[in-house]
Amino acid sequence: MKTEQHNSLKMLQWMMAASLALPVALFSFAAANSWISTKDIADREIERSLDVAHEHALKVFETIDRSLSELNEIVRDRTDDELRMKSDAMSARLKQLTDALPQLKSAWVFDDKGRALVNSLNLALPHIDFSDRDYYKAHMAGDVGTFIGANLMPRPPYQGAPFFGVSRRRTSEDGGFAGVVQASVFPEYFEKFYARIGHVPGSFFALGLIDGSILARYPTLAEAARLDPKGPVGRALSINPDGNLVVIRAPGDNIERRIGYRRLANYPIYVAAGLETSAIRDRWLKAISYHLIFGIPATVLVFGLLLFALRRTRRMNFEAMKRREAEEALKHGQRLETLGQLTGGVAHDFNNLLTVIRSSVDLLQRPDLAPERRARYIAAISDTVNRAAKLTAQLLAFARRQTLKPEVFDVGQCVSGVSDIIGTLTGASIEIVTHLSDKPVYVDADLGQFETALINIAVNARDAMKGEGRLVISVTASARLPSATMPRKDGYVAVAIADSGSGIPADQFERIFEPFFTTKEVGQGTGLGLSQVFGFAKQSGGEVAVESEVGKGSVFTLYLPRVVDGVSPALAATEAPVVDGNGLSVLIVEDNRDVGTFTTDALRELGYATELRHSADEALDELAHHAGRYDVVFSDVVMPGRSGIELAQDIRKLYPDLPVVLTSGYSHVLAQNGTFGFELLQKPYSIEQLSRVLAKAGNWRKAQRETV
Repeated sequence: MKTEQHNSLKMLQWMMAASLALPVALFSFAAANSWISTKDIADREIERSLDVAHEHALKVFETIDRSLSELNEIVRDRTDDELRMKSDAMSARLKQLTDALPQLKSAWVFDDKGRALVNSLNLALPHIDFSDRDYYKAHMAGDVGTFIGANLMPRPPYQGAPFFGVSRRRTSEDGGFAGVVQASVFPEYFEKFYARIGHVPGSFFALGLIDGSILARYPTLAEAARLDPKGPVGRALSINPDGNLVVIRAPGDNIERRIGYRRLANYPIYVAAGLETSAIRDRWLKAISYHLIFGIPATVLVFGLLLFALRRTRRMNFEAMKRREAEEALKHGQRLETLGQLTGGVAHDFNNLLTVIRSSVDLLQRPDLAPERRARYIAAISDTVNRAAKLTAQLLAFARRQTLKPEVFDVGQCVSGVSDIIGTLTGASIEIVTHLSDKPVYVDADLGQFETALINIAVNARDAMKGEGRLVISVTASARLPSATMPRKDGYVAVAIADSGSGIPADQFERIFEPFFTTKEVGQGTGLGLSQVFGFAKQSGGEVAVESEVGKGSVFTLYLPRVVDGVSPALAATEAPVVDGNGLSVLIVEDNRDVGTFTTDALRELGYATELRHSADEALDELAHHAGRYDVVFSDVVMPGRSGIELAQDIRKLYPDLPVVLTSGYSHVLAQNGTFGFELLQKPYSIEQLSRVLAKAGNWRKAQRETV
């Protein structure tokens, strides 16, 4: 029971752990899948945004490139002086060009010294030198085609927003450097476009040169930023110059972003689009929060229910433990009460027996006692001793402490033989009916105890029928005991005794096997008959079952282990006649001096040569010096120090041909393990019984010697 309760608590604890671990595991799995899905979705969004930004930048720069080509055609074959002379017309022409392109701030034509010849602003300031600009230096060094420079600030007196130049080289008739045509482009044009398409939180766009200069970005920065060519982005560009997806910390704001970049075909320009990693995480957290909204309450509910069940189970187990303790205390009290009843019953019955013996002894001491009365008193003492021995045997049978002598016998044959005795006990007014098996059914049990059990049940049935009725005894085979769920291999033999008596009242049903419990009048029974049946059945490995209905009778069924293919010996062996000792030598080992002296004297009267020793050690010393003198050893079992069984086992080893006869009134070793193959004489024994047993063993010893 305690193990089951412990297992139930362990199971609830494991279920509580599982109610947390399983949702956590499922949530972790779902979160991991959600994170992968969120990243994939973000990457696809970045790719789409990069496609839009790339397409936009390509169209813008192609438009500017065509405008520069047109502008170069306008100024081709015109000298610097001609351009200065027609500056108003040329400025109007350039202004018309820039007005058509909102991304352009202005358009310029420079001579070979870096001085402005004409611009779309209609302002010509020949004294300002622009030769230090990056676009001028690039074209002066050689024909680089379309050049895109870094962001610049307007030079006074010009004012306005930052710009970057897109320019081409002017070529003279001889192919030399004649100056530069340049268009100033607004970075804020791109930034405004990026702001319009970057409506997703955490969006990022950038337009930059291959040298790391950033021309435009969104979100904008207060100060210009530049990528480090040796940094993460620079290394990524060197590995995948055409485009890729990377996670970087953008210069300027140091915010971690996942970006995709792509180079503009035929231009030294990169377009980038991306999302902040924190925004991607926010999307993921928002997605998994829906799982938490439903998962956490469900998990808490299941865990709470299991916790409630655990606490309730613990409380119930505690209450069950308290109840068991109370039941144990009650059982202990009941055992003490039963022990008191048992002690009182034993004392009452033995005092009655001792009274008979004492009275008979007192009368035998009278000198003028008539011979017939003397014989009657001696018979009374003998009968009383037999009754006392029977009472002791019944007590030991109930306690399952009697020494059984199991043997294989046919139950049907035994019942057939005992039925005559039962008929004598029950009287002619009770009909005895037997239903026996057609084939022999064997059991391995104590034959004498079995017969006693049948007689006890029959006597109890006779009293229940008040001396008139019908008693049916049947023998059948059974696969299992009534209280067992698994069948026995060889099964059991069931001996059922059914009577037509008054039945057992419900308030007495649970007490019928208690020692000294009886409903009979004082002096008509000890209350130990059914106790003997119960003890014999249990000690034999069987069971006794009772069915009863008030007014219709009772059925007592005795179950004993069945033996397949047994051999049935004769039920009754003819006792050997009382024999004299004829000089047989007996070593008596008895720690009780009175019993030892009485046994020694009695055997000497019968012609035995005897020697008394009071312990096993003394007996072994005697045998060590005079083992050949003795024909048999007669030893008590229960003795201080070495027991009689240990003594017998030592003698068997040291003197294999020396027989040993044991005697005992009770020994728990014998009750549990049997006689170990030695002859056993139960106390109290008569001198005739002792003489027969010793003569049988001693004569065998003598026969062995004569053979040798």
